[in-house]
Amino acid sequence: MPLISADYGGGILITDWYNENNNYEDYIKISVRFLTNEIRSDALNIKVYTKKCDNQNKCIVSEDNPEIKNKLISTILAKASKYKKDKKTKDRKIKKTPK
Repeated sequence: MPLISADYGGGILITDWYNENNNYEDYIKISVRFLTNEIRSDALNIKVYTKKCDNQNKCIVSEDNPEIKNKLISTILAKASKYKKDKKTKDRKIKKTPK
């Protein structure tokens, strides 16, 4: 998904409206805000917006797609945990290397 805004210092990622397979009736937009550096589900504020449009370009935007939101939280936490574990392993190897 293309990013419309990424503030890595502030911990905010926002995607542009996105659709798959040129389906011009259904769009999705995601906002992810990292509230702390801790790896916890309550440290993430994720909003998923869906936009459904009819043939006359009348669109209805709604917020809340718990299935996608929960999958994003799980994926982000899993990758963050793996990254943290890999970093600790790397740091231990560096400390053990004689100078």
